Amino acid sequence: MTPDDLPVLDPAPLDLAEVEAGDTVERYRRVRRRTEALAAPLSPEDQAAQSMPDASPTKWHRGHTTWFFETFLLSPFLPGYKVYDPAFGYLFNSYYEAVGPRQPRPQRGLLTRPSVQAVSAYRAHVDAAMERLLDGPLTSEIRERLDLGLAHEEQHQELILMDILHLFAQSPLSPAYQASAPSSRSDPGPQRFHRFAGGLVDIGADQGGFAFDNEHPRHRVYVAPFRLSDRLVTNAEWIAFIDAGGYQRVDLWLSEGWATAQQEGWTAPGYWRLEANGVWTTMTLRGRHPVDPSAPVVHVSYYEAAAYAAWAGRRLPTEAEWEAAATASGKSALRQLFGSAWQWTSSAYAAYPGFKPGAGALGEYNGKFMINQMVLRGGCEATPPGHSRATYRNFFHPDRRWMFAGVRLADDDRLAEVTPGNPFLEEVIAGLSATPKTLPAKYFYDAEGSRLFEQICGLPEYYLTRTETALLREIAPEIAARIPDGAALVEFGSGASTKTRILLDAAPQVAVYAPIDISPSALEEAAASLRADYPDLVVAPLVEDFTRALTPPEGARGRPLVGFFPGSTIGNFTPEEAEALLRGARELLGEGALFVVGADVAKDPAVLILAYDDAQGVTAVFNRNVLVHINRELGGTFDPAAFSHRAVWNAEESRIEMHLESVRDQIVMVGDHGFAFAAGETIHTENSYKHPPEAFDAIARRAGWTVAQRWISADPAFGVYVLTA
Repeated sequence: MTPDDLPVLDPAPLDLAEVEAGDTVERYRRVRRRTEALAAPLSPEDQAAQSMPDASPTKWHRGHTTWFFETFLLSPFLPGYKVYDPAFGYLFNSYYEAVGPRQPRPQRGLLTRPSVQAVSAYRAHVDAAMERLLDGPLTSEIRERLDLGLAHEEQHQELILMDILHLFAQSPLSPAYQASAPSSRSDPGPQRFHRFAGGLVDIGADQGGFAFDNEHPRHRVYVAPFRLSDRLVTNAEWIAFIDAGGYQRVDLWLSEGWATAQQEGWTAPGYWRLEANGVWTTMTLRGRHPVDPSAPVVHVSYYEAAAYAAWAGRRLPTEAEWEAAATASGKSALRQLFGSAWQWTSSAYAAYPGFKPGAGALGEYNGKFMINQMVLRGGCEATPPGHSRATYRNFFHPDRRWMFAGVRLADDDRLAEVTPGNPFLEEVIAGLSATPKTLPAKYFYDAEGSRLFEQICGLPEYYLTRTETALLREIAPEIAARIPDGAALVEFGSGASTKTRILLDAAPQVAVYAPIDISPSALEEAAASLRADYPDLVVAPLVEDFTRALTPPEGARGRPLVGFFPGSTIGNFTPEEAEALLRGARELLGEGALFVVGADVAKDPAVLILAYDDAQGVTAVFNRNVLVHINRELGGTFDPAAFSHRAVWNAEESRIEMHLESVRDQIVMVGDHGFAFAAGETIHTENSYKHPPEAFDAIARRAGWTVAQRWISADPAFGVYVLTA
C-alpha cells in the first residue's frame, strides 16, 4: 500500500507486486537487493555505529537478516549446506533463546568485526545457497519460512531507516541520508470525524495470504459506536498544543507519561528544535529542515499522543476500531491510513483470543513481547511498499519516539442519539444498524429505480403488471360506477401512472388527479404526461412518502376522494404495517371515501421466484440501485458490484423476500456512519406478501374499511379490492 499524499522514501523502489507469485527466486532477490540499496548511501562508519540501545547498526541488520535465512532455511533444508561462519550465530542472533546465546543488544555497536565488506560477502554466500534451495522442490514449511523471512527482512529495512535517522540526529552536522529536499504538503483542511455503528466485528488475519503470527486468529469483538478522524494530526496542530502549554499541563498526562516527559525534558516531538529565530525545525532523512505545518506529526510517544488527545477533547482509537475503519470499502474517505505515519492506538499489545505460539525457535517471533507495549497501526514513510496491511500489528513501548509514529484521533459516539433531520438518512441508518440489516423498499424509487421498475413490469416473468392491467381493464366500468362526480383520484406511490389511465378513461367524472410519490422527477414526468393527455383534468401532485402523508394534496381538498393503490405495493408491508397503512389512508381520505387496492395472491413459489429474479437480471439491477441512490443522496460508499441479488420464498410468512448479499467482508460508509458486513451477510430490501383473499379482507376490516367488492383473476391469480370507509 502506498501513502495517501507522500511518495515512499525509497532510493530504489522495488515493487514486489510486479513479481509473479510463482517466481520465488526473483521475489527473494528483490527483497534482498532492496536492503542493499538502502545501505548503499551509507559509509562503513555509518553502518557500524549504534546511537542507542534500542537501535542497531546497519551492518548488524544486514548480517542478522542473512543469519535468519541461513539458520531457519539453509541449515535444515539444503542438503550439504555448511554454516558460513559459526561465530556469526552469536553475533547476529537477535532474541531467539532456543537457538543459543547472542551479543547483547546495547553492545552491537562494539562489533567492529566483521567488516562491512565481510558482511557483504556473507550475504552473497547465503543468497547463492538460497537460490539453490529455491530452485528445487519447496515444501509448505519451506514456503512458510521463506514468507516469514522476507517479511522479517522488510521489517529490518524500516529499522535501518529509523536507526540511521536517530544516528544522524546525534551529529552536529545534521547529515542527510537522502540529499533531496522534502516537498511541502498542501493544507489537509479541517478534520472530519466519521461515524461507525460498531457492533460485533471481525478483526485479525484470515488464512489467505501471509500475516505474522500476532495477527492471528481472526476473531469477533464488540466495538461500541465510535467516531474516527479522516486524517492524522498535523504539525501545525501539534504546535498549537505546544503553545497552549501541553507539555507543562500535568492534567493532560498519564502518570508514567508525565514522569517520563519530565525526566527526558520533552518539550516537543522527537528531533524537533526551536531555532533562534523562533522557527521549529526537525531532523529528517533528508537532513534538518523547518517543520512543515501541513505534514502529519511524527516521532511522538504514546504518552504524548494520549496527552494531545486529552487536550483536543478526544481519545486514541482502539486497534479494533482502527482495523474496522481501515477495512471500509469507502476507506478513501479516511486519509493517510497507510504510509504516512504509524498510528498509536489505546490497545495494549496482547495475544488475540486463541493465539498459540508456534513450536521451536520461530515460535518466539512475537508472542514473547506481548507485555508493556502498545499497538500501532498503518505504516510510515519508511515502511517498504506493500508491507503493511489493515491487520498488521506494530508494537512499541509507550515512551519510544524514534520510530515514525503519529496520531489519529477518535471519539465515542451514540448513533441512537443522532438526529440529522433527514428522514432518508435516519431510516437508512436505523435499518443498517439493525440485526439483520434492512432498507425500506420505498427508496428503490428514485428516477432510475422508477425507470427500472417500469422495465420490470414488461418482463415475461413479471406476471403482476399484465395480470392486474388486464383485470383493471375488465372491471374498470364497475369501479367507475362507484366514483362520484367531481371526485379527486388520490394515487399512493404513483410511479409512471400507467394503470391510472385505465380508471381515468373509464371515469371521465374525475376532476382532479392527485398523485403522491417520493420521487420528484418520476412524479413530475408522470404529471406532465397526464396534463398533456387529459387537458381538462387538474393534476395536483404531492412529493411525499405516502406512508407519512397526513392530508390530501392541496388540489384534492374539499372534493369526494377516491384512493388508488395498484401494483401490489401493499405486499411490501408486513400484515401489521399494511393494516397501519390502510388505517392511515382511511384517515387521509376521510369518511365516505373509496379505496381501490391491488394485492397479489399466494401461488406456486416457482412462479413467484422467477417474477423477482428474472433471466435478464433487470430485477437484480433494480435491487442494487437502492445502493446507488444512497451513494448519491447520502454520501454512501457502497460498491453495488460487491452485493449480489437474492430472491427467496418464505413459506412461513407467505412472502417473497429480496436481499442484497455481501460478497466479501467489508465496511460501507453512509455519510459519516460506517457499517460492517461479513461475507454472506444480507440487507433485507423488500418483502412482497402474497395474501390469500380472505387474509387481505381481514387486514382491511381491522383497519376500519369495508370490503365492498373484490375481483380475483384467473391464474396467475391477482386481486383488486374496492374498500369503503
